[in-house]
Amino acid sequence: QRIHFDFDKFDLTGNAVRILAENARVLKAYPDVDIIIEGHCDERGTVEYNLALGDKRARAARDYLVSLGISPSRISVISYGKERPLDYGHNENAWYQNRRAEFVRR
Repeated sequence: QRIHFDFDKFDLTGNAVRILAENARVLKAYPDVDIIIEGHCDERGTVEYNLALGDKRARAARDYLVSLGISPSRISVISYGKERPLDYGHNENAWYQNRRAEFVRR
């Protein structure tokens, strides 16, 4: 499941922590599955800033999964910044949907 972030933040919210715990449970059940965590941002901010923020978001999610016992060798991270929005709207709901980390099988 994807997780979402607050504006201009890469801290994990309580909801994100719960989702990551579930993701870790699934990864432990399937030890041969490796993942890529994609960091995403909303449209506000420069390309460079959002690429860096997306990277911090993906790494925060990775670090938490590692703290739950998932091997770091199973997890890659990439940032797409604001280049791959889920929602193309220009409002708070769209921005919230786009501030996320996605988990993709590698």
